[in-house]
Amino acid sequence: MSTFFMFGKYSSGAVKEMSAERTKKAVGLIEKSGGEVDSMHALLGGYDLVLIVNFPGTEEAMKASIALSQLTGVSFSTFPAITVEQFDKMIAEM
Repeated sequence: MSTFFMFGKYSSGAVKEMSAERTKKAVGLIEKSGGEVDSMHALLGGYDLVLIVNFPGTEEAMKASIALSQLTGVSFSTFPAITVEQFDKMIAEM
């Protein structure tokens, strides 16, 4: 599994539909796409929320990102990530 950070920005319509039930549906959609939610956080600043999720690969992450936008009205920017420990190991092997 690979880790992805999914940064979301609410549209005005998405704000009107916010609810715990929609969050449950979003988690279910991620799981249906083969993903696992590590954590979800509300933010201040350039983005309104971040989901830290694990997917088998990039294709599953992209599908989930698009499906989440369709479900919620939240616009997502999705980024692959590795831990600093993994990064340090990669650099040491170069």
